[in-house]
Amino acid sequence: MQRFENILTIERPVEDVFAFLADFEKIPIWNYAIEETTKTSPGPVGVGTTYRQTRSIPRRSEEKFEVTAFEPVRGLAIRGQIGPFRTRASYEFTSVGGATRLTNEVDIEPSSGALRLLAPLAVPRVKAAVAANLGELKRILGKGRTT
Repeated sequence: MQRFENILTIERPVEDVFAFLADFEKIPIWNYAIEETTKTSPGPVGVGTTYRQTRSIPRRSEEKFEVTAFEPVRGLAIRGQIGPFRTRASYEFTSVGGATRLTNEVDIEPSSGALRLLAPLAVPRVKAAVAANLGELKRILGKGRTT
């Protein structure tokens, strides 16, 4: 398993940042590799909620994930098959004045033997892609756009 972390500060209150990230159907707004994310379980979002999403990069695929932690304005986490990796991702929210420090931790595990050999080479690229997506999230929320 490979792990990495990204930390950024978003100039919006923690309540706003949490609400936006907890609405997983908004992922395509800030993640360039995702075309669509759809909730597949009934009820409000919380631990156990499931989603299906369509990825366009690096190749077109369908993935599924489940919410494994959901603590309003404190943190949330998901796990699932994300691209070629079994992935766990968490987001921790910390209020810093009127802004939010967002800490994102990602654990990825290759889903095949061949990928295990390539994982050490892939992880820096995956981390850079996640950082770019989080940068887009920061740009969108920093401008006050949330739709």
